[in-house]
Parts: sequence; C-alpha cells; structure tokens
Amino acid sequence: MTTLAAILLTGSFFLSVILTGLVKIYALRTGFLSHPVRDRFAKRAVPLGGGIAIFITLMVFIVAATATIKLFPGHIDSLAQSRNINPADFLAKVNQLVVILLSALALLALGLWDDKKHLGPFIKLAVQFAVAIMVALLADVRVELFIKNPLIASAFSAIWIVLIINAFNFLDNMDGLAAGIAVIASCILFTAAAMSGQVFVGGLALVFIGTLLGFLVFNFPPAKIFMGDAGSLVVGFFVAILTLRTTYYHEAESGRWYAVLMPLVVMAVPLYDFISVNLLRISQGKSPFVGDTQHFSHRLKRRGLTDRQTVLTLYMATLCTGIGAAFLNQVDRAGAILIFTQTFMILAIIAILEKTAKNDKSSN
Repeated sequence: MTTLAAILLTGSFFLSVILTGLVKIYALRTGFLSHPVRDRFAKRAVPLGGGIAIFITLMVFIVAATATIKLFPGHIDSLAQSRNINPADFLAKVNQLVVILLSALALLALGLWDDKKHLGPFIKLAVQFAVAIMVALLADVRVELFIKNPLIASAFSAIWIVLIINAFNFLDNMDGLAAGIAVIASCILFTAAAMSGQVFVGGLALVFIGTLLGFLVFNFPPAKIFMGDAGSLVVGFFVAILTLRTTYYHEAESGRWYAVLMPLVVMAVPLYDFISVNLLRISQGKSPFVGDTQHFSHRLKRRGLTDRQTVLTLYMATLCTGIGAAFLNQVDRAGAILIFTQTFMILAIIAILEKTAKNDKSSN
C-alpha cells in the first residue's frame, strides 16, 4: 500500500507539473490571460487555464483507476481482501467515479466559460446546484449518519458542496492561496480516511494533493499561471467530495459523535473568509457576488505583508485548525472542547486583525 500511495502522489505531481507548463505556454500563445483590474491586487497579465491542467491530471488517474477495476478484477479482489473490504465495494465505486468525473467536467466548462465571458452569478449557482444534486443522488456523496431520509440528506449535501465550491472560488484571490489551503485540508482528510481504512477516498485524496502540489510549482507567489474559475470550481468540488466521503465517526464509538464536525474545523479559515466577506459586502450595500479586495488576505497585505508572507500566514492558520481536527476522532469530550476552543481562538485572532484594519482604505 505504501508503494501504491507513493506512485499516486508522485505520479500526479509530475503529470500536473508537465501539464501546467504546457497549458501556460498555450495560454501565452493564444492570449488567454488574466489582465489587471481596478478592484484586484494583481498588477500584471498572467496566463489562465491552470484549472485545465488540474482537471486533466485528476481525469487521467480516475480513468486509470476505473480501467484497473474493470480490467484487473483479480488484483482488486486481493487488495480488498487484504484490507478486509468486500470486493463488490470496489466495483460499486466505478459508477461513482464516472459521475464525479463528469460533474467535475461540467464545472470546468462552466469555469472556462466564466473566465472568458464573465457569467452572471445566478447562472453559475444554478449549474453548481445541478451538479451537486447529481453527485449526491447518483454518486452517493452525501451525509447519512444523522439524516436517514436520502432526499433530505442529498439536499443538505448539495448545499454543502455548493458552499465549499464558492468558498474556494472566493479564496482564489491571491497567488497560491486556494491551491495551498486545499492541499492542507486534503492532507488532514487523507489522514482521517487512512485511519478509517478507506482505500478509495485515501487514493483520491493523494492524487488530488499531488495534482495541486504540481500546480503550486507555477502558482506559488509570484504566480506564473492562475487556475481561474475553471480551477477554483473544480478544486472546491473535490474538497467537498473528500469531506463528504471520508468517515469520521463509527457507531461503535458512540461517545465521539463530534468527530463528524471535522470538516467544519478543517475548513474554518476558508469558511470564515467566505462568510465574513459576504456579510461585509451586504452591510455596505454591495452585491455579495461582486469581487473586491476585502478578503482577509488583502487586509493582511495592506498591513505590510508580502504576497508570500500573506499566503504562508493563512497556510499556518489553516494548518493549526487542521491539526486539531485530525485528532477529533481520537479524543474524549474534554479534548474536543479544547480543539473547538483553539479553532475559535484562531478565528478570533483573524477577526481582531480585521477589526484593527477597519479604517484601512477598502477597495470599491
């Protein structure tokens, strides 16, 4: 299993590096660029299309996994038995992988269209909800632990998927930020999946991590390519998939129900940024769907930090909440309270920094 994990991680990393480099060259030649805009911090034209490389890398490994399951059932049977898993469970994942891949393709197309034509928010939300509902119903990507009705569970799961998609779409406001935080969150989720013996979820997480690390070679400040909406929608989608498919709680451990809150703790910083920015825009009489530079990352930069310092600060904040989340399924109630308290304190620090910056000049 260690060898397989290494192949998935390193293979996806190098393929992502190669594809991102090729997409960058193509974007420069075709003029597919992100140009400086008055209400953004970017001051130079940067190639777009990083999301294409991210999607193709994920597609290659998902298709390869699907083909392996179909063409080499004997190897799948031995792997399943070594992990005390019903071999039929592996075969049942094939259709789910296909639905997930087609859903990601739809979001990629939506994002590319938006990158070129700047679509209205309601069109984007409609497609996102359609994709989220399809995944919840057809790929069994939904929370079912405390919600027995499949339709209600699917509805809640679809809302969560759309929320995470947009959280990462909002988070993609500075070089390396969205991809880096997605890597950190996925590492924590991979740990939970591995501890629960979830081979497929763990494998998908490793491929996703390797893909994003390869993209970060070109996207870490100063970025040589942007993922664009095509990338942020796909990245947010896969993070949402991982949060819903990872097992955090086992009924035999009835006293540790709070482990199901792990995704909220892992995603605390991105969700705080998403919610606070929307509330701030609404309080100012602005549309929450119109971008600006009022994100926490922008406030940090206005206080004198460089792009790299800002991104690393948010990496560390996410890592702090994520490390605590990784232990939620192992600690008793008192330990869980400490983890939740730590998460609240980290968000409180962010809020204090934002409050002290309230007199800074905000963008329009």
